[in-house]
Amino acid sequence: MKRSLLSYLLTLLCAMTAFGVQAADTAKAAPKGDAARGQPIASTVCGACHGPDGNSPLAVNPKLAGQHSDYLLKQMKNFKPADGKQPERVNPIMNGMIAAFDEGQMRDLAAYFAAQKQTGETAKNRDTIELGQKLYRGGDQAKGLPACAACHGPAGAGIPAQYPRIGGQHAEYTEAQLKGFREGSRANDPNKMMRMVALKMTDVEIKAVSDYIAGLR
Repeated sequence: MKRSLLSYLLTLLCAMTAFGVQAADTAKAAPKGDAARGQPIASTVCGACHGPDGNSPLAVNPKLAGQHSDYLLKQMKNFKPADGKQPERVNPIMNGMIAAFDEGQMRDLAAYFAAQKQTGETAKNRDTIELGQKLYRGGDQAKGLPACAACHGPAGAGIPAQYPRIGGQHAEYTEAQLKGFREGSRANDPNKMMRMVALKMTDVEIKAVSDYIAGLR
């Protein structure tokens, strides 16, 4: 199957970036979290919104089960206020929830959720499946929209730690994040990559690809 030059170049960029991140992580030799220590915190503090095993029962809250631990840790750090400055990722609920945890506890939570098995969602809108699949697999070269699969993989598994697992995620949550990137209310993506992608997408395209992603395995 032929791929557009745009998709090929983006795939190469993603691979190079991911390799750089992994090499840096290896060099730092950062300590890994302990899933057993993270479980009590996840069950008592995080479970109400994300489910005790990370499979959120509410579509507005993301599924954390099976997500890459390094990505989860990055998001928690981005939510956490530091030195009196506004957190990199602003969310009144999460900013307050994560404020009390130190880095060790965040690593433990990330390890716990990463070790859980995700119960995936399903695509619900038959009328937009074709459009969602087209955008996810091939993007839209005419307007410079890259394929989602270039960085997130054909099944939405992502590339640790830079690109998250998105397959099986609640469509409503994915849609909200894409719109947040497009509007600039979410701005913690490296090199503005997701903001540049989302700016090229219409509401119809965002909804279609979000629904398609929900059914990926």
